Amino acid sequence: MRLSQTMDTLGPQRTRRPAPRRTNWQVALLPALVLGVLLIWDTLVRWAEYPAFLLPTPRLVATRFVAVWREGTLQAHILVTLQEIFGGLALGLGGAVVLGYLLARSRPLERLVSPLIVATQAIPIVALAPLLVIWFGAGSLSKVLVCALTLFFPVLMNTIVGIRGVDAGLVDLMRSLRASRWQTFRYLELPASLPVLFGGLKVGVTLSVIGAVVGEFVAADRGLGFLVNLARGLFDTPLMFVALFTLMVIALSLYFAVSFLESRLLKWHWPEQ
Repeated sequence: MRLSQTMDTLGPQRTRRPAPRRTNWQVALLPALVLGVLLIWDTLVRWAEYPAFLLPTPRLVATRFVAVWREGTLQAHILVTLQEIFGGLALGLGGAVVLGYLLARSRPLERLVSPLIVATQAIPIVALAPLLVIWFGAGSLSKVLVCALTLFFPVLMNTIVGIRGVDAGLVDLMRSLRASRWQTFRYLELPASLPVLFGGLKVGVTLSVIGAVVGEFVAADRGLGFLVNLARGLFDTPLMFVALFTLMVIALSLYFAVSFLESRLLKWHWPEQ
């Protein structure tokens, strides 16, 4: 019997648990929470009579958002930041997963490389970003590298933990079936480590937004990080809030996209509710 047929035979025997269903109150919780925060914010500004440059009202921020959106300024900055984020994700995730798999499968390599990787984490990315700008210029490449380095370590650690968490008995079973290294990875290691890998991916997509903004803070003439710096220099606090809220929406969108993908691929892993 071919290995693929054997794995297909074994696969349905897994306990398939239904994904947890969200109740009506859980679905309505987020909008209610957002509305509550806006009401508290607006009440605080009006009660304390804060000036707009110190703390604008939600209505003033919304008005500023509509203005920059109609100008097309905000969309241009969003596009630049998204390009840097996705470039950093491709580079950082790819490198972290490949290196993490190699380190998980080779103890000597891990003992050699791990101290170097941990030592580099002692350098704050804010301190490293100016050096990358000097080496690679003020263009998009330096921001992509900053973004990739920001998310690299958490994803690397999750990859190592996920691969090493595979049941040794199942690995022996694959060897008894004379599975190749690729077949073992495809049919066993990858599916078994996906829950941990998705945990690292959720952290990585969130950190990618931070990395892109840090790179734009150092040297940029476009992007949402640049927009925050510009608003700060002009004391245009409503515009700063617009840029910050846009970054929050991007981070949440990436996180929920990963969560949706996780729910599709890991239906069997959800505990019963």
